Amino acid sequence: MKVHISDHPLITHKVTVLRDESTPSSIFRELISEIVTLLAYEATRDVKVVPTTVQTPVASAQGALMAKPDPVVIPILRAGLGMLDGMVRLIPSVQVGFLGMVRDEQTLQASTYANRLPADLHDRHCFLLDPMLATGGTLIAAIHYLVDLGATEITAICIISSPEGIAALEKELEHLDSSVKVTLFSAALDTKLNEKGYIVPGLGDAGDRLYGVV
Repeated sequence: MKVHISDHPLITHKVTVLRDESTPSSIFRELISEIVTLLAYEATRDVKVVPTTVQTPVASAQGALMAKPDPVVIPILRAGLGMLDGMVRLIPSVQVGFLGMVRDEQTLQASTYANRLPADLHDRHCFLLDPMLATGGTLIAAIHYLVDLGATEITAICIISSPEGIAALEKELEHLDSSVKVTLFSAALDTKLNEKGYIVPGLGDAGDRLYGVV
């Protein structure tokens, strides 16, 4: 698995404001979207393209267009939904799927409660969106879910990651078929998890800060 932790000063600035407990939900949502767009710029560097020729008002020009089938962007509900606009802003032609997963706060294990995904993900570059990579359980379960549908190229985009989550993900991926390529892009790598499985220093519950406590 390839891991990319951003060191871009603009992303660092936005993450710092995001962490501040006094930042209101309206600004928090805007920052999440902006950070995802910046991360997605790098995360899509290896997206497949095909060469093409277009006619400009002056002459023909060689270029490239994204290859078919289009990539699939999959926010993990509910917090991942707040990242969707930032991704679609960059690549509006993508197909969007949804994966609903919840973590048991006692066992820290993730389970799937809903999905709206293509039945076949062969040859589709899948982008998983989840703000927090904490224990890694949710992301691991999501990756297995996509692999079962035929996905072999998966890029996860997270805002905050923990060392424990990355280690758990790397260990789990050792058991996957070698044809499956997984890449992680994160805006920040934090210090550790606390005894409750929360990222420290983190930014709190991303879902609650995006949408309020329900």
